[in-house]
Amino acid sequence: MTIGVVAPLTGRLAPLGKPLTYVLEALAPQLTHVRNGNRRYDVTVAVRDSRSDPVTAQQAVRDLVTLDQAHIVLTMAGTQVLPAVADACEELRVPCLSTTFPWQAYVHSRGADPGHAFRWTYHFAWGLDDIATVFSRMWEQIDGPHTVGCLWNDDLQGSLLRDHEYGFAPVTSARGHTLADLGAYHEPANDFQTQVARMREHGAAIVTSAATTADLALFHHQARRAGLRPRLITCSRWLTYPHTHTTTSPDIHAELADARVATLVYWSPNHPYRSSLDGTSCADLAHSYQRDTGESWLQPLGLAHALVETAHHALSTADDPTDHASIAHTLAGTTLSTIAGALDWKRGPTPNIALLRLAGGQWHPGPKGPSLSIVTNHDAPGIPVTGELQPT
Repeated sequence: MTIGVVAPLTGRLAPLGKPLTYVLEALAPQLTHVRNGNRRYDVTVAVRDSRSDPVTAQQAVRDLVTLDQAHIVLTMAGTQVLPAVADACEELRVPCLSTTFPWQAYVHSRGADPGHAFRWTYHFAWGLDDIATVFSRMWEQIDGPHTVGCLWNDDLQGSLLRDHEYGFAPVTSARGHTLADLGAYHEPANDFQTQVARMREHGAAIVTSAATTADLALFHHQARRAGLRPRLITCSRWLTYPHTHTTTSPDIHAELADARVATLVYWSPNHPYRSSLDGTSCADLAHSYQRDTGESWLQPLGLAHALVETAHHALSTADDPTDHASIAHTLAGTTLSTIAGALDWKRGPTPNIALLRLAGGQWHPGPKGPSLSIVTNHDAPGIPVTGELQPT
């Protein structure tokens, strides 16, 4: 049988494809076969490059299914690429497992509403409401309640963050905060003067965003030139992995080096979990990645490992691991303790989705590169707090 993988090996998302390819190599000895009941099945892992492009990603799925005879497809990374992979799998009736962005974005980007049940495609992550809760808890470490400036784009991501039912407002308003929309912008942005002016108008001392590295740096630069310096920026995108070079400009990283930016934490070396496949701890995985690649660990590393764990579990427990429908049925009922935490597709919050718990963290510059401190664990109490939030 074959495990198919669509990964961004090249293109702008390539730095985020490294964790998945690393995990596949590290777990190769465990992926040579699966035991299902009394039977042993040989396994091949076939990897196709999405090139960070949704059209190429869909062709990669077709190649995996028709040429490689994939029994299950795994993918992660890319707000446009990942849904393209999932849609292609749904069309070709092959089970798909994915991770890395909020479940509301996963559902809406595929033209569906919460409550819709896909037949073949499954995802694990967190919700926009979970991000809003973690960010609110960090804002509240700086007194409060606050007026928070929202730097959100004009794409699907921004529209979901603004959504009155699924976005930030229901969570943050209930906690007493006021959201001030600074104005939608198109990515990549070339000017944030309007947003900076609105930040001043609303007296927003805190900014929340989901911006790219370059856009966040430009906003921060223009705000400082206007005499404004946010006490804290919470960002659900860039600061999750600030030390990946998705931009080649050193000026951008220098601009944000002293910005007080906090982020969501879905995985770290301090998480107290172990792999269901080989017993590896979070600390072990991060250390091995750094030793073998010479690069800093990344949060997606834990998700990549959990992705492979879950696929192996599904093939090991399906009534017929050679049958697509049997594998999909198994994924729908899977509960599994992984290196990224407990996953349970039976609980929801909506069909095809398993939730991960979030902590809140802040990256701090250091002599050996940026280090991540966990500053709030209220919603993930098993994860130890390792530092204090540092506003300006």
